[in-house]
Amino acid sequence: MSLKDGLIARIAAHGPITIADYMAEALLHPVHGYYTTRDPLGAAGDFTTAPEISQMFGELIGLSLAQSWLNQGAPAPFTLAELGPGRGTLMADILRATARVPRFHEAARVTLIEASPSLQEVQRTTLDGFDFTYVEGADHLPDAPLWLVANEFFDALPVRQFQRDGTGWRERCVGLSDNTLSFGLSPAAPQAMLAHRLDDTEDGQLVEICPSAAPIISAIGTRIETRGGTALIIDYGDWRSLGDTLQSLQDHKAVDPLANPGQADLTAHVDFEALARAAAPASCARITPQGVFLERLGITARAQALAAKLDGSALDAHIAAHRRLTHPDEMGNLFKVLGLFPTTAAPPPGLER
Repeated sequence: MSLKDGLIARIAAHGPITIADYMAEALLHPVHGYYTTRDPLGAAGDFTTAPEISQMFGELIGLSLAQSWLNQGAPAPFTLAELGPGRGTLMADILRATARVPRFHEAARVTLIEASPSLQEVQRTTLDGFDFTYVEGADHLPDAPLWLVANEFFDALPVRQFQRDGTGWRERCVGLSDNTLSFGLSPAAPQAMLAHRLDDTEDGQLVEICPSAAPIISAIGTRIETRGGTALIIDYGDWRSLGDTLQSLQDHKAVDPLANPGQADLTAHVDFEALARAAAPASCARITPQGVFLERLGITARAQALAAKLDGSALDAHIAAHRRLTHPDEMGNLFKVLGLFPTTAAPPPGLER
């Protein structure tokens, strides 16, 4: 039985499911889940992330983390962690860029959090020659100072959607129409977790919450505040959720989120305000567009240095990659960077308190 048929049977028997339940099944079903069955990245996959676009992205992330480590006294040992490491490209670029930072590699204990068995296989190949370990989640990270990066991790966590209806909310769910998956709304009811959104929304407007994000970011923030460290969270989204941002990609094209569960990527924009609040007691840097962050770290100078060794199509591709990462009309403004750091420390390079 296909995942779609299984979901139809489940809903027919037990009633509509939340958007979060649908996303969890479509992405992580042990047999048919999108992330458990494939490598979704690159030209042959369904989407491309910043580390796959250019080595410059990972190099600058690595140098920001390393400088932050130096600024906090170069503690040893420390955990160098990544949430959702994709193909391992970002971590490989981080490790290459920091190879000459004195004692950084000797002190680092590289730790990855990855739910996809197929991507773990790719990561082992990409990071061949480096020592690293896997842990199940952020609450399993070693009890040590923590320097962490999460690039396009939180956007893949399941969200719930609620539509304002007077002083209550109607949850958007997945049900059936003519035995086909379709969206619907629950009856209106108060939602204590959305009481603060009654002040900035109107009837008919939709907000999204990500229940699984808070415990993850809370574990990271607590570790950073108590043991030291820094986290760089890079994702698309904005300071506060508003509107339906659920989207599905297949073969690099937008598709109906309900059309092919398990066969297409599902994501939603990140609510950075919710992450910042849940990260307490750690301090948060001001949310910053990715393009601004990379420019502050010197991406243009790095691009020019690399360009001097290129010509022809390779040079054209390099210039296009720089633009794609930084230009406001491409990833530069859509993607944001949130930094976490101890209240007694400075923000990581590239970000402001």
